[in-house]
Amino acid sequence: MVSRAFTTTAKGQRRSIPEVPADFNGSMPEYIVFNQLLRLGLKPNQDFEFQSKFAGGKIERGGLVIDFLFSNPPGLAINVQGVYYHYEQGSVNIANDLLAREILAGEGISLIFLDDDDVLADPTFYVREALNFKDYSKFSIGR
Repeated sequence: MVSRAFTTTAKGQRRSIPEVPADFNGSMPEYIVFNQLLRLGLKPNQDFEFQSKFAGGKIERGGLVIDFLFSNPPGLAINVQGVYYHYEQGSVNIANDLLAREILAGEGISLIFLDDDDVLADPTFYVREALNFKDYSKFSIGR
């Protein structure tokens, strides 16, 4: 039996959050996005790569690890942003995230950020929007 945690959405609704399997190499919000992609019919290692090492990954200077790098649709990448780590831990993390967006843009890839609190509140909406190259993250203009 899988145990479940719960969260409350912005509208006050209670929703269950699945526990991340021990063999999943990512965070709980990344796991939710991964499962949402599967529900939408996308296939790992065919339509997208999870935890893709771009330009050598983190061990190479200038390298990145992208949460989701897509071949279908082409030119799309998604990073799931933990509010605590990515926004509340200072300007260095924010600068690194924005630099990653610029590096990928130079390669013709749009990096869409999904905030973890949005993923927890409504994964279907935010993942579908990200697949349409729409960014509702705290980095997006006007939010």
